[in-house]
Amino acid sequence: MIVVCDTSPLCYLILIDCVEILPQLFGRITIPNAVCTELLAEGSYIQVQNWIAQPPSWLEIQTTTSLLPNLSNKLGIGEQETISLAVQLNAALIILDDMDARQAAIAQGLNVTGLLGVLYRAGTQDIIDFPNAISKLQLTTFRTSSALIQSFLDRYYQEQG
Repeated sequence: MIVVCDTSPLCYLILIDCVEILPQLFGRITIPNAVCTELLAEGSYIQVQNWIAQPPSWLEIQTTTSLLPNLSNKLGIGEQETISLAVQLNAALIILDDMDARQAAIAQGLNVTGLLGVLYRAGTQDIIDFPNAISKLQLTTFRTSSALIQSFLDRYYQEQG
């Protein structure tokens, strides 16, 4: 299964010490060069810079051969390359958080999830403590609506019985 990931989900998984759920859920993760560059950027968290400077064996960094011509210029280069690479590789899943990027990916026919969806999946498979991961995430600069977080928690607790 080919899974392509954008900068933000990877960054926050590293910050909350949950990045190892990616290979457990999906095997390999592919990122475009622009995502690697964004993770290494000067303004990035040092923990993230250190991680990407020595990427794990399950992370594949690929060159995007060309950007899709119809992507909005509202999207950052990382998002544009992530969506373009996912289309290029016929990816089974793309992990994106930005709403405009998610809509652009869906318009390309891609199967989209975000950071919360990845954490939820790992929680329901007993790979992580989902409520604890959410608590850690809420201590970071990650931004989403409290209603969305609550809906994931409610669904998780219902599923746990």
